[in-house]
Amino acid sequence: MSPDLWMLLAFAGLLIAGVPVAFSLGLAGAVGILAGLPPAMLATLGTNTYNSIAKYPLIAIPLFILTGLIFERSGVALRLVRFAQALIGPRHGGLALVAVLVCMIMGGMSGSGPADAAAVAMVMLPSMTKAGYPKPFSATLIAASASTAILIPPSVALILYSIVVPGVDLRALFAAGLFPGILAGLALLVPALLVSKRYGWEGGTPVEGAERLKVGETFKQALPALFAPVLILGGLRSGLFTPTEAAVVAVAYGVAIGLFVTREIGVRDLWRLFGEAAVISGVVMLIIALAGIFAWAGTMLGTFRDMAQWIIALTDNGVLLLILIMLAVLAAGMLLDAISIYLILMPILIPVMQHFEWNPVWFGILLAMNIAIGQFTPPVAVNLMVTTEVAKIRLEQTVGWALLFVVAMASALALVAVFPEIALWLPRTLGYNVG
Repeated sequence: MSPDLWMLLAFAGLLIAGVPVAFSLGLAGAVGILAGLPPAMLATLGTNTYNSIAKYPLIAIPLFILTGLIFERSGVALRLVRFAQALIGPRHGGLALVAVLVCMIMGGMSGSGPADAAAVAMVMLPSMTKAGYPKPFSATLIAASASTAILIPPSVALILYSIVVPGVDLRALFAAGLFPGILAGLALLVPALLVSKRYGWEGGTPVEGAERLKVGETFKQALPALFAPVLILGGLRSGLFTPTEAAVVAVAYGVAIGLFVTREIGVRDLWRLFGEAAVISGVVMLIIALAGIFAWAGTMLGTFRDMAQWIIALTDNGVLLLILIMLAVLAAGMLLDAISIYLILMPILIPVMQHFEWNPVWFGILLAMNIAIGQFTPPVAVNLMVTTEVAKIRLEQTVGWALLFVVAMASALALVAVFPEIALWLPRTLGYNVG
């Protein structure tokens, strides 16, 4: 049996055995080295793990994770919900519309689907349940809407994609994700409103413990939150700061809002948030570090090259192959997180992308949309795990609703695939290099 096959079988076996993804990648890479390279090459394990994370753009990941946590605990979601409710008013599906809009705005601060889902679910689920929405529907809608955080900048997944794929401008990726992210949110909104109207679910019920406020008053309260995406994207567009510096600015702005505007976090709370962000970031960085062993072994053994050639040989039809890749990524998204998918699949997909001359920015957005769908598609569905835990329901109760929203977001994915300018028009207009 060939060394690369040993490595792949070891990785699959470790995952099936329940070994965490990070250690599965590292151990499988070590198996590949032992099977096909001189044992002395094991000395490269430390170097490869270090080189994988010794990259300046990766600094943005823990900082945006911290930004999401700070905004989540600062009462920002509650203020956005109040403003959206005051703006939309009582109507069928009103709260469903509020949930989608708030998730999209929160996604522009955190860049993380699970963090977005947790923040919005804590605020929206009680009021949606009181208004007559079934908990499985509400939990699924919030989980699906929160998945747009992987598209709407700043996105942790897009940051990693820009590092894994050489020559891709992160600013172009951020700009390219905006319209597809909005399109995905609108695609989710259509069935949510139709179902709400069919069953007569009423919206506009005030958030628990809060009186209904006027639009002007709620807008003033929500203005600091609404300004956060403008600050991040505006600074990037003007060249005032780089994406990594934007993450620092976002943290500083979030701290200022939490301490002096909403006053819902104190210095002691900040210390706990720093610790929580460090733990989450540590997990992410561990995956990236140990994936470096897997990537190096796969490159040295020719595993990724062989797999890429096998994929290219399947068909000369680029459209058909793109569909097959999207289905494979969707399946992976049901089981793995976005970071693991990028690290595992991109060494294989980069040669395929180059062979068919697919635009790397457009292709990155398609992958992100696919992974977003996986975030609320059982059996794993990280976003759904968060919202069902908040709602105190079982994951299997949401399967029917999840399939409805999968079809809705898949239609948005199809539009971006057929019309690449949906993603590429904005970065081209802003003068970014889109490849």
